[in-house]
Amino acid sequence: MASGRPSDAMRIQAISDLGSARRLVVKIGSALLVEDGKPASDRLKSLARDLAELRERGTEIIVVSSGAIALGAARLDLPKGGRASLADAQAAASVGQVALAQLWAEALGEHDLLAAQMLVTLGDLEDRRRYLNAAATIERLLETGAVPVVNENDSVATEEIRFGDNDRLAARVAQAARADAVLLLSDVDGLFDRPPDQEGAVLIERVEGVTPEILAMADTGSSSGIGSGGMASKLEAAKIAGRAGIMLAIVNGTRLPPIASAVAANRGTVFLPVRSDSARKAWLGGRLACEGALTVDAGCVSALARGASLLAAGVTRVEGDFQRGDLVQIDGPDGERLGQGLVEYNAEECRAIMGMREGEQEAQLGYVPRAAVVHRDHMVRS
Repeated sequence: MASGRPSDAMRIQAISDLGSARRLVVKIGSALLVEDGKPASDRLKSLARDLAELRERGTEIIVVSSGAIALGAARLDLPKGGRASLADAQAAASVGQVALAQLWAEALGEHDLLAAQMLVTLGDLEDRRRYLNAAATIERLLETGAVPVVNENDSVATEEIRFGDNDRLAARVAQAARADAVLLLSDVDGLFDRPPDQEGAVLIERVEGVTPEILAMADTGSSSGIGSGGMASKLEAAKIAGRAGIMLAIVNGTRLPPIASAVAANRGTVFLPVRSDSARKAWLGGRLACEGALTVDAGCVSALARGASLLAAGVTRVEGDFQRGDLVQIDGPDGERLGQGLVEYNAEECRAIMGMREGEQEAQLGYVPRAAVVHRDHMVRS
């Protein structure tokens, strides 16, 4: 399975190019779909019309939709929008998922489009086999002409094993679906160099690579108060999409029609991928749940930058309780995140051999050491 469609993705350089995408993931948040606990019917109908027009021009559509918890909380009369506790969120999602699916079925059905609900958890996309199964399901649905409507399965997800926002979920779905672009509908025009309500705030229209300077511009809050994502989560989504060679755009979804208005104005922020990893490395780089962390010395940092594997000699600290094959984070001596990868030893073994040369490791382990702590083929750099 390819990591993307480079020939198509290269064509999509601006908001105005979105209509040329062969496969597009559109994410809409709770603040745009739900108002005072009730569906924002006019906005949903307008968006459905936008999606239908894209389909008519040949673009395959995948929707990532928030709103289940907000809808369910209103129906159950739960405090704080259903987010007062994990149990409340799960109960609200159980009720709201039914309501949300019905809304999308009706809105898309008005344009003779068939909605197909897909509920996923973080674990479904972190595990390689389940990730490929999800990809196959999306592919088959698109082949039949259906519109997958994806949401996190908040009725069973716990705080420790959930995305927590649908921005990153949208990027992971785009990877699995081999989409050309991701469109995040927000309540602001895009990424600004400072909070957009501050005087002199400037919209950043084009980003090539999510650097620390770009991350520093993020406002971590959600202005609506009912969603779980903010600008920080959207930048993380851009990083995930970029690994697979997928363009991601943030536009203002409050204007109607939302997509057509953004395309006509060519206004928003576009994040262009600066590289396209292999399918497996794109999946690995997009994984979110690390089981531990390895801190390495300056010499190891230089070696990793040259494409080397991570050896025990360069490890200075081991955190967590992980097993062989688990995902671990790799940090530099100053705490900067260098990347992540699948570890070849468990945590206890890593602690036993850290800082040791290959010739010293066998006596500690009781067996011939493996080639690396994290092999370069199972590692991605940040």
